[in-house]
Amino acid sequence: MIAAALTARGAIPRALTIAGSDSGGGAGIQADLKVFTLLGVWGMSAVTAVTAQNSLGVLAIHEVPAGMLERQIDAVVADIGVDASKTGMLPGPEHVRAVARSAIRHAIPNLVVDPVMVAKGGARLSSDAAQDVLRAELLPLATIVTPNLPEAEVLSGMKIECLEAMKEAAVKIHEFGPKAVLVKGGHMLPVLCPDGTPTVIDVFFDGRDLVEMSGPKFHTKNSHGTGCSLSSAIAACLALGMTLYDAVLTARRYVEAGIRDSLSLGAGHGPVNPWSGAKEVASGDKPWRSA
Repeated sequence: MIAAALTARGAIPRALTIAGSDSGGGAGIQADLKVFTLLGVWGMSAVTAVTAQNSLGVLAIHEVPAGMLERQIDAVVADIGVDASKTGMLPGPEHVRAVARSAIRHAIPNLVVDPVMVAKGGARLSSDAAQDVLRAELLPLATIVTPNLPEAEVLSGMKIECLEAMKEAAVKIHEFGPKAVLVKGGHMLPVLCPDGTPTVIDVFFDGRDLVEMSGPKFHTKNSHGTGCSLSSAIAACLALGMTLYDAVLTARRYVEAGIRDSLSLGAGHGPVNPWSGAKEVASGDKPWRSA
């Protein structure tokens, strides 16, 4: 699938991650660049913050000045170009505004917004003011926004405790202006299939269709970088020329395999396995179920 997309485009696809640095390598720009490379996309980065981080949590955060963030984006776009971009950790409102200005100035296509708010260990990665600006200024520019349930609750202003609430939240978030919303259901108790298999359900909404996307629920503590990997995989697939819907389905397959074969690195939350995800996508023989 990936090789065919590369051949069809006849050019090197380019993707930019605008996110924080995870010194442990499991999330942030380090995870994003792994995903880009393994899916056949040239990866570039604009760093929003530097964290001292490992599998046990975030020990310290140093924010990059917003002006420097904007210069990084300018440098990459002006010389190399961008076919798709994704955002991750945007710690302050000035960082969100810098990204929004850059996206407008350069007409950056295929913008995937992962509204990162809290790290796996509980550390806050985004201020309340940043979240307000994200809703008002960045979501209207997004091709897709990919909140988990706690993030969807913040963005929608409602409690989400069931599938119907996920759908309602997706519609509410879509009203802020993104072309599509993917509300991830990994934090919700899994649904049991008739055969007893635990299943997780995400909700995709593009302004017209509400689609339930289901896949197996894996019980593991090693899920660090799940959201980063999903959003960067979507961006990579968009850079490769896939439709948004196919990009989401492919990215979900990537993350499913990564969680299934997650890595026990460190004493805390280990990362998802980027190699397994890439092998799964390359096989192209196990499509996700969509209800």
